[in-house]
Amino acid sequence: MKQFFLKFFTWWNGQTFGTQLWTKRYGELVGQDEQGNLYYRTRGGAIDPTLGFERRWVVYNGYAEASRIPPAWHGWIHHVVDTPPTETNYQPREWEKPHQPNLTGTAMAYRPSGSTLASGKRPKATGDYQPWTPG
Repeated sequence: MKQFFLKFFTWWNGQTFGTQLWTKRYGELVGQDEQGNLYYRTRGGAIDPTLGFERRWVVYNGYAEASRIPPAWHGWIHHVVDTPPTETNYQPREWEKPHQPNLTGTAMAYRPSGSTLASGKRPKATGDYQPWTPG
């Protein structure tokens, strides 16, 4: 019963009931990436009359975070390339790094050197700073 309500009222931990129905009725599975995300398009590659091109969507395996889409699938889902990586022999470039989740709000978030959260103390001004005083 809990899964039913989660699927009905939440979107951030997987597909909703509406997305599941839409996918079953109109979707065609194109492929799956190494993280288990499933990629769909309109059945038969049909052009959506309201958009003017085929619809493409992803059903995330777990938490829905857009940065979890790998570069190969990102190009396909955003209509940069016409053929999905499953139909081409996609080889990642040497500069492409593996996925790292969005760490904002966690202890591992990026903290620049001037941040009060980086070391607990803000460094002194270097002399080129003039504070504003009213009046």
